[in-house]
Amino acid sequence: MNLLLISALPFLGALAVSLGARLGRMAHAAIAAAFTLAALLPVLAAAPAVLAGGRLSTRIEWIPLLGLNADYFLDPLGLMFAGLILGIGLLVIIYAAFYLAAGEATARFFAFLMLFQGAMLGIVLSDNILLLLIYWELTSLSSFLLIGFWSHLPEGRQGARMALAVTGGGGLALIAGMLLLGQIAGSYDLTRILAAREVVQAAPLYPLALVLILIGCFAKSAQFPFHFWLPHAMAAPTPVSAYLHSATMVKAGVFLLARLWPVLSGTDLWFYLVATTGLVTMLAGAAIALFKDDLKALLAYSTISHLGLLTMLFGFATPMAAVIGVFHILNHATFKAALFMNAGIVDHEVGTRDARRLGGLVHLMPIAATLGTIAGLSMAGLPPFNGFLSKEMMLEEAAHTGWAGQAWLVPVIATIAALLSAAYSFRFVVQVYFGPKRSDYPHAPHDPGIGLWAAPAVLVLLVVLIGLFPGLLAGGLVRAVSGAVIGAEPPHFALKMWHGLTPALLMSAIAVLGGAALLWRHAGAEAVWRRLPIPVAKRLFDGAMALLVAGSRAVTDRVNTGSLQRTLFVLLVVSLALGLEGIATGDYRPGVRAPLTASPVVMLAWLALLGGTVAVVLSEGHRFLSLVYISVIGLVVSLGFIYLSAPDLALTQISVEVVTILLLLLALNLLPKMPPSVDSGTRRLRDAVLAVLGGGGVGWLAYAVMMRQPRDPISAFHWAEAKPGGGGTNVVNVILVDFRGFDTFGEIIVLGIAALGIFSLLQTAVRGTSGRRLMAWIPDLVRSPERHPMMLVVASRLILPMAMVVALYIFLRGHNMPGGGFIAGLVFSIAMLVQYMASGFAWAEERRRIERHALICFGVLIAAATGLGAMAFGHPFLTSDFGYFHLPLVGEVELATAMLFDVGVALAVVGAVMLALAQLSNATRRAEKLERTEHPMDIDPSRTAGVQP
Repeated sequence: MNLLLISALPFLGALAVSLGARLGRMAHAAIAAAFTLAALLPVLAAAPAVLAGGRLSTRIEWIPLLGLNADYFLDPLGLMFAGLILGIGLLVIIYAAFYLAAGEATARFFAFLMLFQGAMLGIVLSDNILLLLIYWELTSLSSFLLIGFWSHLPEGRQGARMALAVTGGGGLALIAGMLLLGQIAGSYDLTRILAAREVVQAAPLYPLALVLILIGCFAKSAQFPFHFWLPHAMAAPTPVSAYLHSATMVKAGVFLLARLWPVLSGTDLWFYLVATTGLVTMLAGAAIALFKDDLKALLAYSTISHLGLLTMLFGFATPMAAVIGVFHILNHATFKAALFMNAGIVDHEVGTRDARRLGGLVHLMPIAATLGTIAGLSMAGLPPFNGFLSKEMMLEEAAHTGWAGQAWLVPVIATIAALLSAAYSFRFVVQVYFGPKRSDYPHAPHDPGIGLWAAPAVLVLLVVLIGLFPGLLAGGLVRAVSGAVIGAEPPHFALKMWHGLTPALLMSAIAVLGGAALLWRHAGAEAVWRRLPIPVAKRLFDGAMALLVAGSRAVTDRVNTGSLQRTLFVLLVVSLALGLEGIATGDYRPGVRAPLTASPVVMLAWLALLGGTVAVVLSEGHRFLSLVYISVIGLVVSLGFIYLSAPDLALTQISVEVVTILLLLLALNLLPKMPPSVDSGTRRLRDAVLAVLGGGGVGWLAYAVMMRQPRDPISAFHWAEAKPGGGGTNVVNVILVDFRGFDTFGEIIVLGIAALGIFSLLQTAVRGTSGRRLMAWIPDLVRSPERHPMMLVVASRLILPMAMVVALYIFLRGHNMPGGGFIAGLVFSIAMLVQYMASGFAWAEERRRIERHALICFGVLIAAATGLGAMAFGHPFLTSDFGYFHLPLVGEVELATAMLFDVGVALAVVGAVMLALAQLSNATRRAEKLERTEHPMDIDPSRTAGVQP
């Protein structure tokens, strides 16, 4: 079983949903469900072997020198969480298909949901802590998108920002802690770290690493004092809430506590930090939940309380507490997901989820009432449901746990928390479904169709079955998972309803009876609660964020004055200082390599290059003239590449020069041709000195490097392996798409980001104050009366097909001769630039059929898919393969996977250039107040078609 493929399926599902954005809601749900099921089935198929003691693994070396490998493993703990993530995810998808209203952006919703599912699955399957951290941060980003899905709601936007700030900040602490843990253990492989308990706990950095890791776990799992973000995440659609609170987002921190339990637990520091935090969170969450009128808010704080319960159990650091924690993770996932879906049904059908406006729904919504009552009683810890089993076991363990020498403290607080838990669970059931029917429901209540209640019904069925037959349905799973958490054989335990007359039974009876009494006197208790001086966490957070923003702005305004010259000055001075320090302290010895003699032609070209450089400096007040000199410099550099037998670089340089010069001409069109000089004589002298020092330093460094003959030049390897290893005789192209493909992949991502940056900057430049200034702009030079000359239009039409053929030819030959995807993309972009220049932006834009953003996206995705395809076959990322095939009439041809990678490069280049062109052209058209171009040239062909000579 390839665990990499399983972890990638949700991401592929997100891509598939996005590609089918024009399909309907049910089609989007079906695609998401299909990919979820495709990942779930192999996990279920592996369950017998894994639960029997086996362990599946997939190991792929990615960046071994950094310890970053794509290593995955599936043990019982990962199996249980993967099953919960995929199983409940499948039910949530089905539920969401019927919950979301017509007209919702369901493609975006299910794409975000699948991204989140993939990130969570990656966390529980990762066997490399660096890889785990990548997935960890991806959960924060994808949950931000999900929580803020209804971005038109202010509470949705604020909840998303709050969740990202808290979990993202905790993630930074986790990164630091996990890096320290890897350094202490001597490996970033999780399985090796788990076996290094003695080494880790004996290290001086253990306390610091532990605290940092716990901050990350507590922030993700909403432990006090980081708990406040979770209720505000309720602004998300109910399917998101059900998924985040039951099996995924908030369970990530608990999962990591369980995963690292063998190596980090067992110390006093662990006990007092983890158990105390869990105990406080359990009590505080339960108390706040009792007085929340919004059903989702009540359930959100109940989730916080139960997460505190789990944290407390793992903080006890006893094997039996770990067993109970594992069991309650399973139970909580079932009844909590069912309850959130039930609250969504009430809101969907009644039009409100305010408990004060509900009641008597058992007569009007019997199916929903049955499901909600069973799940609510399980959350209260009543038999014969599964919540009762783990609650009893928790109370039994708490009864035998002391804190700072006080044997009564933990049992008393745990009992009070259980009492409050029973009270808010009873309130959910009684105030929503029982009591007299009302006459002021916002909508006429009725049970929904099976599409909405089928998913919670499956979960409620599990609540009942696990409660009635715990040993049969959950005993083996809990034993195997507990063993994985403990790292040894778990202690003997019995999952059953009756354990005799034990302290836990007394504590449970007090909790249930006290909860019922508290519900009876809820109004009086709420009045007391309202008078308590309890700080509002949201206000504290908003105040802290305001102070942080103000401080950041003050520092930014002091450091960044908006002057590009000042920024460049600081950057250059620091670079020069570092370079001089390296020269002064380095052990440099001059090389003995014999210099090459320069021919008169080379000297002439060098003088032209030097002259162009000096001319650029002297013509600072003439922007157009400076651009001409820059193009001369680029041409001379291209000639130098040709002279040095580097035709690929020459083709690239010339193509880049043409594209950039054309785009810069469009940009300079909106700027004064002769800007005023603001530099003083002193500043000019300072800049000249810095320029000479900087240029001289770089020149000296280049000379020093070239004068030293490397003992074993890497070029020899490239020459020798280009054909047998990469399948191509063009060494440069093989390096770009094979040997150094990862570099190229990063470069096209940067290119795409740069294009998106141009898009975002110029998109806002045509609106607001800058837009008004643009409309008031007056050209400082006389414009030609011929906007679209006929000669240029005709020539551009002839050039386009020829350029496309040339681009295709350059692309196809690139693996064995000078060319490739980058150059081909630039050539095609030049052909398109000429069309826009000849006939105008509006005329050309009407005939465009491909979205520019999509070109960049597909380019990056195709390049990434090429690399991931190699990993799917057990090879490192971006490993290429090739073969020779005989085709009829054509003969022998070579096909290489690197060609697919080059396709991605070409698409990204074309998309980036066209996106920049579109934004510059649009700004120019608005500034010059040009009307839409109806014809491709200044002469209207329709008026001259019938004219006789």
